[in-house]
Amino acid sequence: MNRSVAALAITLLTFAHTASAWNSAGHMMVAAVAYERLNPQTRARVSHLLQLNPDYPKWIEHASGADRDRIAFVMAATWPDRIKSEPDYHNDGDRPSGPDTARNTGYTDHLQHRYWHFIDLPFSTDHTPLNQPPVPNAQTQIAVFRRTLASREASDELKSYDLVWLLHLVGDVHQPLHTTSRFTRSQPDGDAGGNRVALCRKPCRNELHAFWDDIPGTEKSPVVAIRRAAHLPEPDPHVAAVDDERQWIRESFSIAQNSVYIPPVGDGPGPWRLDGPYRAIAHQVTGQRLALAGARLAHVLNEALH
Repeated sequence: MNRSVAALAITLLTFAHTASAWNSAGHMMVAAVAYERLNPQTRARVSHLLQLNPDYPKWIEHASGADRDRIAFVMAATWPDRIKSEPDYHNDGDRPSGPDTARNTGYTDHLQHRYWHFIDLPFSTDHTPLNQPPVPNAQTQIAVFRRTLASREASDELKSYDLVWLLHLVGDVHQPLHTTSRFTRSQPDGDAGGNRVALCRKPCRNELHAFWDDIPGTEKSPVVAIRRAAHLPEPDPHVAAVDDERQWIRESFSIAQNSVYIPPVGDGPGPWRLDGPYRAIAHQVTGQRLALAGARLAHVLNEALH
C-alpha cells in the first residue's frame, strides 16, 4: 500500500460507524466539494431555493452569517435521509408500488420514497437468473430532478424539493453498493446491495452494505464535514466532466464487482471477515467516489441553473 492510499485510509477511518448511503458525513462531504465549485450565479440561486425547504431554519440555526449559505447547502444533502425518521413522512416501502411512487409534487409529498436512493443492477457469479431493477429508482429520479431544475416552467417550490433530492442522490449513486445486487444460488433473490451479506455471526448484525456506507463516518457537524472534504483527492477533470448519470451508475456497478465483491468476501451471505488490505481498498475507493460525486454535482448544478 503506497503512502497516499495509507494516508487516505487513516483519514477516513477516523470518520467511522452507522448506515445510510455514505451517512450524513459522506453526503455533507460531497456537498462541500460541490459548493466550492459552484459559480456565483448558481450559489445565489441554490441559496434562494434552499430557503423554501421546511428544515431551512434548523440548518442555519448555529451558522454565522458568512457561512450560512454553505452550511445550508451541506445540510440539505442529508434531508432525504432525515425524513425517514420524521413522523410526518410515510414509509411506503423499499420497492416502488403504484403511481404515487413516481410523482414529483414538491414538499406536499410526504412519502419517504426509499426506493429512489438506489438502483440494483444485477450480476451473478454462478449464472443464477437475474432480476432487473424496478422503476422508479435513483437513475430515473436524477434525470427527473435535473430536468426540473433546468425547466423554465417549474415553480421554485418544486425546484427546491428536487434540488435537495438531487444533492443527495448524486452522492448515493457514487456508492458502489447503491447500484448493484449480487444473485447467487444461495441468494436467488439477490443480496440487496450487500445488505444481506453478513460480516459477523449472529447476534452481531454488521453487514457489507453498512460497512461501505459507514466509511465516511457518523460525524453530524457540517463544519467538520467541510473541513474533511478539503482533504479528499482531486478528481481527474476529464472523468469529473462526465455528466451522464447512467455512466456514473455503470462506474459504480463495475467498482462493486471489482472492488467490493472481492476476497475475503465470497459468494453467498457469509459471514465474511474483512482484512486490512480489503479495508484499505475500500477507503481509497470511497475517497475517490466522494470527491468525484462532488465535482459532478457542481457541474450539473452550474449547467441547470445558469
